[in-house]
Amino acid sequence: MHTVEPDVVTDVLIVGSGPAGASAALALSTYGVPNIVVTRYARLADTPRAHITNQRTMEVLRDLGVEDEVVAKATPQHLMGDTTFCTSLAGEELGRVRSWGNDPLVQAAHELASPTRMCDMPQHLMEPVLIDAAVARGTHLRFSTVYKSFVQDADGVTVTVEDRLRGDEYTIRAKYLIGADGGRSQVAEDAGLPMGGQMGVAGSINIVFDADLTKYTAHRPSTLYWVLAPGATVGGIGAGLVRCVRPWNEWLIVWGYDVTAGAPDLTTEYAESVVRKLIGDDDIPVTVKSSSAWTVNEMYAETYSAGRVFCAGDATHRHPPSNGLGSNTSIQDSYNLAWKLKLVLDGTASPRLLDTYTAERAPIGRQIVTRANKSIGETAPVFEALDGLSPQTPEQLWANIAARKDATEAAEKQRARLREAIAFKVYEFNAHGVDLNQRYASEAIVPDGTPDPGFDRDPELYHQPSTRPGARLPHAWLTSGTRTLSTLDTVGQGRFTLITGIGGDHWTRAAEAQDPAITTVAIGPGRQYEDPYGDWARLSEIADGGVLLVRPDGYVAFRHATAAASAEDAERLLTAALRRILGHA
Repeated sequence: MHTVEPDVVTDVLIVGSGPAGASAALALSTYGVPNIVVTRYARLADTPRAHITNQRTMEVLRDLGVEDEVVAKATPQHLMGDTTFCTSLAGEELGRVRSWGNDPLVQAAHELASPTRMCDMPQHLMEPVLIDAAVARGTHLRFSTVYKSFVQDADGVTVTVEDRLRGDEYTIRAKYLIGADGGRSQVAEDAGLPMGGQMGVAGSINIVFDADLTKYTAHRPSTLYWVLAPGATVGGIGAGLVRCVRPWNEWLIVWGYDVTAGAPDLTTEYAESVVRKLIGDDDIPVTVKSSSAWTVNEMYAETYSAGRVFCAGDATHRHPPSNGLGSNTSIQDSYNLAWKLKLVLDGTASPRLLDTYTAERAPIGRQIVTRANKSIGETAPVFEALDGLSPQTPEQLWANIAARKDATEAAEKQRARLREAIAFKVYEFNAHGVDLNQRYASEAIVPDGTPDPGFDRDPELYHQPSTRPGARLPHAWLTSGTRTLSTLDTVGQGRFTLITGIGGDHWTRAAEAQDPAITTVAIGPGRQYEDPYGDWARLSEIADGGVLLVRPDGYVAFRHATAAASAEDAERLLTAALRRILGHA
């Protein structure tokens, strides 16, 4: 039992102000939960870091009320997508692949899947949006405050922090602690979270610079330009990577180094030499802004919590930036946890609900760590097609590249291998299913007894909507009077929602009688919402007069095939489902 009087008291203390910590604070403050964010740094992110923002994350940000601000500041989807392979930006182009939903068929799938559009939102722009909104809604933010340790008991967690400005320590008493303190998480280590995989499997360098590269990039707009260059044959990337931060003047280069030998001396001269090599034009003015070394990791937490301590984001899944999964998964972790904490703190749910956080998010974390590292390996065939990874002189490398243009059978086979290798990168650049096909299985999901049909197509490449419990509510457009909105706009906002088709009046009354009441949405001709486009294929149970109970995070928790249940059955089934989800069963 806690006996020493703490200096500060709150409901939830969040360590870290990156995507996971900032989105946890935003969600908790949106739900009215008192929280404090502490960060050891004196400011928010000052480099671009994470940037790809996928449709599921945009749906989360839409629900939390900051989608419009992100869209206004981000690079739009249509400027993200001609991933280019070349010998330098000014040099010879080897091929392109339409990426990030910009292939016409994939673009159609994106249109059907969500009311949102993915975008490129660098972390140094994303963090202020999240934090500013969180603070405006009640979050207390403390910069230059270092997490030191925690002690937990049956009623809460006492955390010792150090004020770096004053140099003294003080304690914060919280009912729950969230460790969102990144890939070297001290909170996760102190909590003893078991980890699988390994750290430091390869080395890379980030170089942030300014240069007007319009003449080499605007005609083939992209987030990423991959450069095959002598010397870029080690590290986690396998080649030089030029990333657009802001079209077409702000850039970030990723360059590999031999992790066994240690990072090179990151002088301005060294950084500029790498930049010049990958641009291929020594006359363009370049301003190097920063450079830093990092390691490619392949590690994931097997458990995301220990008692009243929870971890999220890079603290639980550590991997390279391939597929752009890092900040997306981090934000989605926090979104999953926040509504559960809210319901436990206000007494609506049992603390057992919090056990479902690990059950639901740990499999996702492991999946994306595996996918991101696998994508690195899938780059090698591009360069193998040109004999570009074996030790050789630069002159021989360029000869290998030039040989693909010869009118010979060998060159024809080389061209075919190159085209096939580049096309296979869709598993990194167009993995729509990885973004949206997450399925949860936990005590907060009520199985409906139907067999899992699996996926009709490759589940990494193609999104397959489903209303089975554990799946995200499918998007379909609805009308209500003069408004047109997504099914996803009718749910969320920290509340459970019951969606019924025609004949669901008993279910509606049962929902309104719950404590707390469940928001109800009635769909069908003459009802609250109508379907203007015949999109019932994604909501077939509702079209046939069925029932869905949707959680605050937009995932289907319960479904019943028919709305034509008696009042007694509707109340009994709905009450039992809610008791299970909230941990009271």
